[in-house]
Amino acid sequence: MQTAWIILLLFVNLIWLGMVLFTLPGNWLMVASTALFAWLHWDAGVFSAYTLGALVVLAVAAEVLEFLGGFGGARRAGARWAGAVAAIFGAFIGGIVGTFLIPVPIAGTLLGAGIGGAAATFLLEAGGGRGMDKAFRSGVGAGIGVFVGTVAKFAIGVVIYITIAVAALWP
Repeated sequence: MQTAWIILLLFVNLIWLGMVLFTLPGNWLMVASTALFAWLHWDAGVFSAYTLGALVVLAVAAEVLEFLGGFGGARRAGARWAGAVAAIFGAFIGGIVGTFLIPVPIAGTLLGAGIGGAAATFLLEAGGGRGMDKAFRSGVGAGIGVFVGTVAKFAIGVVIYITIAVAALWP
C-alpha cells in the first residue's frame, strides 16, 4: 500500500512541476505535498527531516532566481520599479496565453511568459511617459529576464522532483 501512495505522490508532484512553467508556485506545492506525505507516513521513514529541509532550500533558491530574472532583467534594462513588477504579472498571463497560442509543449509556455513579461513592461513604461526606445529596451530586458528566471526555476523544480523520487524509491 505504501508503494501506491508513493506513486500517487510522484504523479501529483509531476502536475505541480508543470505549474512552474506558468510562473505558479509548483515547487512549493511539491514541497508541501511531500511534507504532508512525510507527516502522514512518518513511521515508514520515507523522507528524512534533512531531505525535507533540502527541498525547502531548493524551493527558496528557485524563487529568488525567478524573481531576479524578471524583476532584475527589467531593472537592468532601465525599467522603473512599476515596470519591473509588471514583468512578473505579464509573465503569468503570457504563460497561459502562450500555452494555447504556441502549441509546442513547454516551449510555448516559456515563450509566452517571456513575451508577456516584455509586453507588460513595455506597455507600462511607454504609457508612463517613457520614450519608445527606453520602453522597448526595458521590455526586451524584462522578457529575457522572465524567460531565464522561469527556466532556472523549472530546472530547480526538476531537481526537487528527482530528489523526491530518489528519496521515495531508493531502498
